[in-house]
Amino acid sequence: MPLLIVSDIHANLDALDAVLADAQGRYTSILCLGDLVGYGADPNPVVEWARAHAEVTVRGNHDRACVGLDPIEGYNVAARKSAEWTHGVLTPENKAYLERLPRGPIPYLYAGGSFDLVHGSPADEDEYLINALDVHPLRAVLETQVTFFGHTHVQGGFLVTKTAVRRIRIVGTIEIEPDYLFLLNPGSIGQPRDGDPRAAYALYSPEERTVEYRRVKYDVDRAASKILDAGLPDSLARRLHEGL
Repeated sequence: MPLLIVSDIHANLDALDAVLADAQGRYTSILCLGDLVGYGADPNPVVEWARAHAEVTVRGNHDRACVGLDPIEGYNVAARKSAEWTHGVLTPENKAYLERLPRGPIPYLYAGGSFDLVHGSPADEDEYLINALDVHPLRAVLETQVTFFGHTHVQGGFLVTKTAVRRIRIVGTIEIEPDYLFLLNPGSIGQPRDGDPRAAYALYSPEERTVEYRRVKYDVDRAASKILDAGLPDSLARRLHEGL
């Protein structure tokens, strides 16, 4: 059965619950590419879920920022306020879990080989892979045919050949073709930024060499109301409706 690949949940429990309901019975293990917290109003339930159910979780920049491992001065105002609020409400157990999360790339071994899990880039956990120019320098450092990354909140990814990099257009299920390298982003569960407000995730079948990109509707109004009720910036609630 496939593996459930999730990323950038950002303390959005309503979106996470919708994804788990949509994927129920269709996967064997859960792999998370980081940013469990930040922005959303349910950091403790989301971290507790990860502690109980995710086989592997790579640390994200917001995971670090929200527990004080990184300075937050470089973040925008909304992100800073969210990080400060999250730091104040996290339980000691959940804070300790986030502090111990490993840095990517993390190799994931299966019967037929391995693939890598990162938050931002294989070369830099905080780097954004937005376009082909960002990916070109990575060809020399990619150690597996398939690497899953997050951070951009944009579902899709890149196909890397010996001479070029092509963006992967979302068409549902794609095939991992021989002789190419793949950088694949399942998209964000908790705060999509690709114009589609539905929660995003992926199912990867390494033995069948397929990746299925999926989207699922969730109660955006409820998630946005929780953000406002927590006293977090209005912009964090608005962008859930916009998918931007």
